[in-house]
Amino acid sequence: MAVKYFEDLEVWKEARRLTQQVYQATEDTRFSKDFGLRDQIRRASVSVMSNIAEGFERGGNQEFMQFLYIAKGSCGEVRSQLYMALDQGYVSKEHFV
Repeated sequence: MAVKYFEDLEVWKEARRLTQQVYQATEDTRFSKDFGLRDQIRRASVSVMSNIAEGFERGGNQEFMQFLYIAKGSCGEVRSQLYMALDQGYVSKEHFV
């Protein structure tokens, strides 16, 4: 069965969960006051789910793959920023893993 809507893609659902977790983690008072890191990690997580959706809506496999690579890059950006948050004590090791 072909997927008709990007909302049905498991990868998009995972990206949505990632974004929810990032927003929850950045609501912490110490993290929320680091405006630069907070805003950047939020934008990067939103970029993951947005690029998956945009690529899917383009309709072609080649373009979809290109947007998936962009989303993968944004995932790396989120991971790198989470290391910064860990180093600053904004997130605990338990939440980091």
